[in-house]
Amino acid sequence: MKNELKVKCPQCKKEFSYYQSEFRPFCGHQCKMIDLGGWLSEDYKVAGRDQSVYIEDEEALHKLLVDSNETY
Repeated sequence: MKNELKVKCPQCKKEFSYYQSEFRPFCGHQCKMIDLGGWLSEDYKVAGRDQSVYIEDEEALHKLLVDSNETY
């Protein structure tokens, strides 16, 4: 049997046995769904640079697509 590891749920802070929870790292289904809801409503964000590309020139867009296909 695995060693018992007691941890706190990141959502509700309740202590639970990590290896016995099928919802880990959460203590239960409700905490898992609350966390998922936070991601879906964009309450949580991962830091990083904006990766958006705005190309107004149609020729430049076409060249970019052609060049990217040639590299693969």
